[in-house]
Amino acid sequence: MKKNTVLGLEVPCGPNGVSVITVLQAIQGYYGYLPEEALEKAARELKVPLIDFYSVATFYKNFRLAPQGRREVVTCTGTACHVRGSEKITEEISRTLGVDIGSTTEDGEYSLKCVNCVGACALAPLVIVDGRYYGQMTSLKVRRLFSDNPTKTEQTVSSGLSE
Repeated sequence: MKKNTVLGLEVPCGPNGVSVITVLQAIQGYYGYLPEEALEKAARELKVPLIDFYSVATFYKNFRLAPQGRREVVTCTGTACHVRGSEKITEEISRTLGVDIGSTTEDGEYSLKCVNCVGACALAPLVIVDGRYYGQMTSLKVRRLFSDNPTKTEQTVSSGLSE
């Protein structure tokens, strides 16, 4: 596949040249999110209106316009998780970490997001931290998972967060 360089990043080209979405993927792959300055430079370099970049970036949920935390926390809100209390679990995580859904803690440590379903309904309600699944979550398990004592957190996590 033919490639082009945008902002010094290699971007795959289709038959009609570089697409906005592939440029956004390259930028986010490099920075971890889509910095405003990079979007402005890419728009100028490609002679594409900046609004085209923002239209695509805000349409697709996988693009981020703000830096993410070092650690990603995801709560499932699918039917099984919802019925088993995922809303309360998400609220407890938000309270415990001091972060709103879709935001990052002030110290840049955690980002919290919700997804519609991860396909692990037997584990409902489910929380995913940095790709690791924690099932049958309760408020107590949330507090243990995110306790301030890293040694205790690792021991609790390793033992399945038993109550």
